[in-house]
Order: sequence, then structure tokens, then C-alpha cells
Amino acid sequence: MTSMPTTLTIDRRADRVHVELNRPDVRNAIDQRMIDELHAICAELEQQPRILIISGANGVFASGADIAQLRERRRDDALLGINSGLFSRIAKLPMPVIAAIDGWALGGGAELAYAADFRIASTSARLGNPETALGILPAAGALWRLAELVGEPVAKEIILAGRILSAAECLAVHLVTAVHDPDDLLAAAHALADRIAAQDPLATRLAKEVFHAPRASHPLVDNVAQSILFESDAKFTRMDAFLARRKR
Repeated sequence: MTSMPTTLTIDRRADRVHVELNRPDVRNAIDQRMIDELHAICAELEQQPRILIISGANGVFASGADIAQLRERRRDDALLGINSGLFSRIAKLPMPVIAAIDGWALGGGAELAYAADFRIASTSARLGNPETALGILPAAGALWRLAELVGEPVAKEIILAGRILSAAECLAVHLVTAVHDPDDLLAAAHALADRIAAQDPLATRLAKEVFHAPRASHPLVDNVAQSILFESDAKFTRMDAFLARRKR
């Protein structure tokens, strides 16, 4: 692992990190080096929690896994869960993750987007999972995350019948929450990050963690998280400010 990223362009700010996938010669296909460099970003955000924005360079989010590398992988590589391990780690980051999808997001690129907490798209976005056409299956989250996001019938059309969704179709099935002109997409992602950043960071982190907790752990986990927040300085500061505004 090199100290300087070669497949990513990174913009670090106090409350967020914007990572642009940048392998334009192969439409930002996800190779092992990009996997390693995204793991390094995850390690950073696990230690210093901030919002993560993921986008792609040159009008493409990610065209999928690098087929040249995928062609050479065998049984033991599949069992390592190379892509699925990274995407699960991204999904579990302490603060929310925003995928800003421009152009193609296919295969592993789509599965990376599915792992985000928020997906917004440009009008040129196209999402799908064509893995079965290549003799494999989408093993990095689509087989379970996609059904949770859009329901089984649409997920099966995408996975089993090779359907590619347009931006408008993604919006109609709530796979994305908003569609923007390509030139406005990153500004919209940062505007969403601004809204998230305006919330209390600890409350946001705990809300995300409790949201994804197993059903059987509720309501206990909700009450425990709330007990932590009830003792936080931010709770008193923010509620006092709210009450002061109401008295005006």
C-alpha cells in the first residue's frame, strides 16, 4: 500500500471527506489497489468520524469490478470477500455515507452505491448488476441489500434479468432520493452533507448505529443510546437554544 493514493482523489474537510474514484482509462473500475486505498479511507474515518461523499471522475461513478483482475480470481479469492468486506466496512462507518452517482454504476460500482446511506444521482446515471451475463453473481451486497432497498420484484429484474435502471427509474423505486443535472450533482451532495453536519454528531452516529441494529435488540438498544445522549452537553446546549428561540 503506497502512502499516496493513485486511484482516488481526496478532499478532506473538517466535517467530511470527499473521495472521487479516479481510474478514467477503465471507467473507474474497482481494482485491488482501489480496494486497498478505500480501506485506508475507512480506517481514517473510523478513527476520526466524518461524513463520506463518494463520486466518480469523468462522468462515471464506477463501471464495476476490474474484469481483467476478476477474470483471474478463483475459489479462494471469492471466499475472501474482497469487495464485500470493503463495502460492509463502508456501510458501517460511524457517520453517514453519500454516493453521488453520475453515469454508469454497474456491478461492483452499483454495490458500492448500495452500501451508502444516501444515494443521489445525475440525470445520466445508470445502475445495474450485469454479473450473471459474465458467469458470476453479484456477491458484494446486491443479493441482499438491493432487495431491502427496492423490494424483491425490482431486485430480481436487475439481478436475474439484467435490467439497467435510468436515473428516473431509480428515483421511482426510491433507490436514489434525488436526481440533479450532472453539473449540480456534487453541489447537491455537499448540500446534503451540510444538512447532516448541522445535526449533533454524536446523536447522528448513535442514530445510524441503532437504525441498523437487529430487530430483536430493540427497544433496549434505543433506550441505551438515548441514555447516553440524555447526559451529553450537546443535548442541553441545543435544547436550551431551541427554548430560547421559542420565547422570542
